[in-house]
Amino acid sequence: MKKYGLIFLSALLIAALMMHGQEAAPPSVDLFPEQEEEEPSPTPPPNGPELPELKQLDDSFNKPKSLGKDADTLQVHALWRQLKNRTVNDPDVQAAKKYAQAAPTDLEKRKRLSDYYEVYYRRMSALATTPELKLALQALKDTHQAVLA
Repeated sequence: MKKYGLIFLSALLIAALMMHGQEAAPPSVDLFPEQEEEEPSPTPPPNGPELPELKQLDDSFNKPKSLGKDADTLQVHALWRQLKNRTVNDPDVQAAKKYAQAAPTDLEKRKRLSDYYEVYYRRMSALATTPELKLALQALKDTHQAVLA
């Protein structure tokens, strides 16, 4: 018991010396007297920084930003796949496809496929939202028409 009392007393004495040592230290020590002091940065206004108007924020967020040629190509491809999935199940497009596949001769089938691609891409262009996608659709349509010729 006496041993625990001595340990506690010594710990208390060490803590008191540490506290007294903190008080004895000078409040600020200038280690580099030749170095200039930095000026404090200006404080913001009491109500906080000025915020842009709502119209400026809308304009900055609504601008389409390009992430590079490859990313733009992938984005157009993803949009095209979405349009394709929406258009394939359209009744007019399905009817045009069945009509084209039922052609008796090769020449007649080419003409009907040309009509099918016309209906298919017209429907997709009506659903397209960006000019880049419309240009890609026109290029795909031209490619399909060229293969039929």
